[in-house]
Amino acid sequence: MENTENEQFRDTIGTINKEGKRSWVFPKKPSGKFYKYRSYVSYFLLIFLLSAPFIKINGNQFLLFNILERKFNIFGLPFWPQDFYLLVISMIVGVVFIILFTVIFGRVFCGWICPQTIFLEMVFRKIEYWIDGDRGKQIRLDKQPWNADKIKKRLLKWFLFFVISFIIANVFLAYLIGGDTLISYITGNPLDNINTLISLIIFTSVFYFVFAWFREQVCIIACPYGRLQGVLLDDKTINVAYDYKRGEREEGRSKFKKNEDREALGKGDCIDCKQCVVVCPTGIDIRNGTQLECVNCTACIDECDHIMESINLPKGLIRYASEDNIAKKEPFKINARIKGYSAVLLILTGILVGMLFLRNNVEATILRLPGQLYQQKENNIISNVYTFKVINKTTKDIQNVSYKILSHKGEIKLVSNHNFIVPKQGAAEGTLFIELNAALLKGSNMDLEIGVFSGDKLIETTETNFLGPRSYR
Repeated sequence: MENTENEQFRDTIGTINKEGKRSWVFPKKPSGKFYKYRSYVSYFLLIFLLSAPFIKINGNQFLLFNILERKFNIFGLPFWPQDFYLLVISMIVGVVFIILFTVIFGRVFCGWICPQTIFLEMVFRKIEYWIDGDRGKQIRLDKQPWNADKIKKRLLKWFLFFVISFIIANVFLAYLIGGDTLISYITGNPLDNINTLISLIIFTSVFYFVFAWFREQVCIIACPYGRLQGVLLDDKTINVAYDYKRGEREEGRSKFKKNEDREALGKGDCIDCKQCVVVCPTGIDIRNGTQLECVNCTACIDECDHIMESINLPKGLIRYASEDNIAKKEPFKINARIKGYSAVLLILTGILVGMLFLRNNVEATILRLPGQLYQQKENNIISNVYTFKVINKTTKDIQNVSYKILSHKGEIKLVSNHNFIVPKQGAAEGTLFIELNAALLKGSNMDLEIGVFSGDKLIETTETNFLGPRSYR
């Protein structure tokens, strides 16, 4: 599009004015087909986000990211530090999926799934519309002097924002320390857990700052995904896009005149009503093409379709489309890049699923005590001292646990009791001695296979090395 005004717009951010200061965005309340669908998706995700830390599967919290205690639950599956490689592969799978999704659909994740957008647009802005009114009323209230009406509305809005931020902070904390732990803290004396209380106040302040003031600046300035999309998008990516071929034609945009044959006059279907601009939550003009600030929320699509319908012109002037679809009328095609990302995603997902199936619920390690040599005892017995650790990833205690040598004839002696209990989602550790007859040794260093038993049931196997005299035979 050859439009000087549009080209100048590309050099500035819609939320910054000519003086370089923050230009507050007062978006019009959206409505329409896409907004309705987005609302359904948002309500579902809100219920999921608020309830996930309190849902349990087989006794495991559905989602838990306890970094301090190094406990993680993903969809009810517990992950320990020993499972770190699974978390790494899971994160790589997630990154590849986001890249593939962005290559095909652009920044749809930001407008439809991102928690920042969901809470801002479906919770905080709805409260703002309820208290302050729609765009026009909000602008007038902002310019209005601080009288009783403005003070009452501001205090009510800020109070509700703080309460919701406090609720979000509690839920966020439940993801970090566990839902049951959070509930016990809430029902107990707050002063007994002063560190948790301080963390809660900090999280509440951060969420209040983000949703009450920083708002769309998170998407424009802070979010790294917005920068990533600039690298991933191409002419074949499906975005929220303005059909400039139809909207501009030969004579460009012009205001609507009744009973006018715009096509015959060479005028574009865009009547320059700017409703797509005033409804945008990041303050951009979608007619200037794909921009960093656009989160693909579809508010402009609904608003433009409503205008087109009211003047009896076809809908879809702003729609989901690729640059090639608009410029060359080419339908979407799966190109080599999409095939490559899909193949990588499929391979990584297969590896992850395979590792999850091979993952054990019990893990055992037996390590020789550092700095300790073997001991020679009576009857040609060689003894080595070890430390052991058994991790129980299940939600039930493992009873009557013992060790037995599977690869050789020998004896294992625990320093404490011969049998012990491994608590649910916990670990048991201690010291043991392994004793072998010297005649069985085939060198100074020999590998042993050790079985971990619960009663008579073998629940895990592990290996360790055994030291003996270098040249006994």
